[in-house]
Amino acid sequence: MELASEATAPDHKLVIRNIGLLLSGKIEEPLLDADTIVAIGGRIAAIGKSKDIDQDGAHLVIDAKGAALTPGLIDSHVHPAAGDWTPRQNQLNWIDSTLNGGVTTMISAGEMHMPGRPRDVVGLKALAISSQRIFSNFRPSGVKIHAGAPVIEPEMVEEDFKELAAAGVKLLGEVGLGGVKDGPTARRMVSWARKYGIQSTIHTGGPSIPGSGLIASEVVLEADTDVVGHLNGGPTALPDREIRCICEGCKRGLEIVHNGNSRAALVTLRMAHEMNQLHRVILGTDSPAGSGVQPLGIVRMISMLSSMGDLAAETAFCLATGNTARMRNLDAGIIEVGRAADFAFMDKPQGSAGKNLLEAVQLGDLPGIGMVVIDGLPRVGRSRNTPPAERIPEIAGS
Repeated sequence: MELASEATAPDHKLVIRNIGLLLSGKIEEPLLDADTIVAIGGRIAAIGKSKDIDQDGAHLVIDAKGAALTPGLIDSHVHPAAGDWTPRQNQLNWIDSTLNGGVTTMISAGEMHMPGRPRDVVGLKALAISSQRIFSNFRPSGVKIHAGAPVIEPEMVEEDFKELAAAGVKLLGEVGLGGVKDGPTARRMVSWARKYGIQSTIHTGGPSIPGSGLIASEVVLEADTDVVGHLNGGPTALPDREIRCICEGCKRGLEIVHNGNSRAALVTLRMAHEMNQLHRVILGTDSPAGSGVQPLGIVRMISMLSSMGDLAAETAFCLATGNTARMRNLDAGIIEVGRAADFAFMDKPQGSAGKNLLEAVQLGDLPGIGMVVIDGLPRVGRSRNTPPAERIPEIAGS
């Protein structure tokens, strides 16, 4: 199968038919009663039953062959550096490998693994702006990387945040990985960032790299960042009582990551469930990190939280799609008209005890991925990383 690397033409029409199960990404309505999707110019134009959808004039037709279709998965916590190479692990093509895990969008929590990362104010702003420009211009294997996330330092003033925002920076790196580790300073700088439209995340738990430190619940609550980064530890988690204190004491996003404490992830999920606030839970990998690169980290989190956290599989998928899209103000992650045509075709893995995709995930199996589409164009066929899916989509005429 020849896969696309170019941008989507404005009039390009994609038709996906014979969808066996359609997951919306919306936690309030995770399943859709539809078997056909049309995308024009890389954006969803129609969703419904085949008999009701205009399929004429398609440039590309994908027969799902009864497989499930989900929104492209979103990794809310990565640490990119130089293109598709990570110096942390000295690994090439880690982003492409993650695409094979169904991830179509990544959010940087800071480019702190860049060798020689500058810590002076001029240098850290320059690195953030450069990273934002680089990943805006370069999408490895088509994956959308939202990068340019400066690690803040105590010497910064309000004008620095205004300058960053004017240059296109929309994210802060994890608060606590630089010199800002106390609540009052963090809160002041987070407020400046929010004033200029920059979203913030805080490191939570024990130290992860040299120079970072323990960030406990009192600092997290006082800083009031938009996202509580890796609440289950990055990788060392806070005590359960502090996790509960954060869940109950703020209304911000609760991020759970693969490269954290699995038990604490389930604790966080249970607390959010008890509070009827699952919409606050989002998923990331926190890779590349000392724990390595995890190409299947997001699907592993979905399977683990569903099978061990008593969470319906279709809801677990929402934590890695629509929840993150809404919290991060993205146009992907939800299957609805007008949004980006980013999809992953999945099915139960061969040999699973589950009768279908959702039952297999609920039993703890990883889904098989048969194809990934970004902006209406296939970017990868059968995944080289997941177990083989029972049903694989086909491009008509291929």
